[in-house]
Amino acid sequence: MSTDMMNAKVQELRELKRMAAELADEISGIEDAIKAEMQARETDTLAGADWKVTWKAVTSNRLDTTALKKELPDIAARFMKQTAARRFVLA
Repeated sequence: MSTDMMNAKVQELRELKRMAAELADEISGIEDAIKAEMQARETDTLAGADWKVTWKAVTSNRLDTTALKKELPDIAARFMKQTAARRFVLA
């Protein structure tokens, strides 16, 4: 791929990322408006003709690895799994 083609691809990628960020902000704003309405109605479920929205509390249990490493470092080290990945960054 030529330098000019690469420049065009990077510019296109930057523009698409900007558009995605704008869409994410717009989506978040609409979600917040729906949540506010649900709070005002004091409900965790809304439904329409072809849609249903739920906003409920969810409880999950996760391992506190920081505390485990602090309290039982030998055990934590035995169960560590190293992974490798490649990170793509556009600057």
